[in-house]
Amino acid sequence: MKKITIAIDGFSSTGKSTLAKQLAKELEYVYVDTGAMYRAVAYFAMQNKLITNESFDKKALIEALPNIQLEFKFNADLGFAEMYLNGENVEKQIRTIEVSNFVSKVAEVSEVRSKLVEQQQEMGKNKGIVMDGRDIGTVVFPDAELKIFMTASAETRAQRRFDELQQKGDNVTYEEVLKNVMDRDYVDTHREDSPLVIADDAIEIDNSYLNKEEQFAAVLELINDVVKTA
Repeated sequence: MKKITIAIDGFSSTGKSTLAKQLAKELEYVYVDTGAMYRAVAYFAMQNKLITNESFDKKALIEALPNIQLEFKFNADLGFAEMYLNGENVEKQIRTIEVSNFVSKVAEVSEVRSKLVEQQQEMGKNKGIVMDGRDIGTVVFPDAELKIFMTASAETRAQRRFDELQQKGDNVTYEEVLKNVMDRDYVDTHREDSPLVIADDAIEIDNSYLNKEEQFAAVLELINDVVKTA
């Protein structure tokens, strides 16, 4: 079967990564979570006191970029690749609400985006890849054979994220999570460099009332249609 590039964009907490992992497993494609890459850079900035609630030293972060090495390593027990920052597994650390509060600000920095987009394009040069993020169909792979744009109401997404964090034992309130979702939406859609927009040829999926199985089946059908005509 002909291999294609599948670009999945959309707002935070719409289940992009969950869908992408499902598709990659089913199709035996490479899966790349670009959000994890930006989260890892944000985590690096936090650990090195380059970003706090009061300040953000963008110049220092840009200067530190050559010292940030990102790598995905497949975990056979989990069935997907985990994020490594400078040789350390940071998969758990980058999923906290604290990192979520800073990741959109870090992703606004053009030099950060340039470094990561270059890596992402290299990962997908042989196709057979599922990549999710904010600018995959518009910037990273504008020629992707299938582009999906996922959305849902802010309240629905906040509830999903809140439930997920509660299950992990994180001490957060629904109001905190909703504010984070809405703040990230604003930053993601208003940044100057590669703002979150739906590509002209993307298929929009509002999954507010879809479960994971229904969504997976619908997208798999789209893929089959694309592969037949590719």
